[in-house]
Amino acid sequence: MSSRYYPIILERTEDGLNATFPDFPGLTAFGVNAADVVAHAETGLALHIAGMIEDGDTIPEPSDIDAVPVDEEAPPEAGRLLVRADLPGRAVRVNVTIDEALLAAIDAEAKLRDTSRSGFLAAAARRELAQRAA
Repeated sequence: MSSRYYPIILERTEDGLNATFPDFPGLTAFGVNAADVVAHAETGLALHIAGMIEDGDTIPEPSDIDAVPVDEEAPPEAGRLLVRADLPGRAVRVNVTIDEALLAAIDAEAKLRDTSRSGFLAAAARRELAQRAA
């Protein structure tokens, strides 16, 4: 996996902080404090990128945090931070042992979703890891 660091723009709300992602329009995160909003931002970004990868979309390069223009129509900024995103590296072949009935169920579900066994297992693993991080 390779890591990238994407900027988020923080805005103060009555209940905490809202974060927007200049490189991912429409993606937002909320937290009651900076640590909370960063944790939610990283989890949301990981899920968003996983979805983009599944859809075959290109993952954008991170913007320079200082080069992102100030949005004059948005509420005043409370700050700018970088959040980490881990992007998948090259595919590696592995050998695993799994119950044959479970494997048949995985293959059937992968076929319904128009993906491969490997793609299905990788997506399931990403969801589990993201859920644990949240």
